[in-house]
Amino acid sequence: MEIRKGTLEDLPAILQIYEEARAFMKEQGNGDQWGDRWPPEDLIRNDIGTGFSHVCVDGGEIVACFVYFVGEEPDYRVMVEGAWPDERPYSVVHRIATKRGTHGVAKFCLSWAYEQHAPLRMDTHKNNLPMQNLLRKCGFRPCGVIRIHEDGSLRDAFIRL
Repeated sequence: MEIRKGTLEDLPAILQIYEEARAFMKEQGNGDQWGDRWPPEDLIRNDIGTGFSHVCVDGGEIVACFVYFVGEEPDYRVMVEGAWPDERPYSVVHRIATKRGTHGVAKFCLSWAYEQHAPLRMDTHKNNLPMQNLLRKCGFRPCGVIRIHEDGSLRDAFIRL
């Protein structure tokens, strides 16, 4: 497997993976986090344009997509509960999703992100138990709760030091 930046040519595969992820989340009792349309295509196009979009390719096929960047995430500035262990520069992964039927791909992507720049911060919905379990398996620890400014929703915040 390899990680590379996403391109506009990858857009159909990325959209398909997110559609599968939304269905999986609903099946797992987490239909509210991404609903029926998150992330929207214009946001994905913006991620590609900024260079934040990344894809994982295995055997020539895109098997995962995610946003990765090094820098400040505005939603991480203030914790509603808890605290980040420190304020040193960090990297962030958002909206990670894998193709249905794959195994170990998300763990591979998170390991890659951590190797690029540590510490690595992430957040997820309280009902996204599969993601919370994956984060713990990958060495992340919970730090508290953040508020998403866009819609006011709360997310559990994690860090891997």
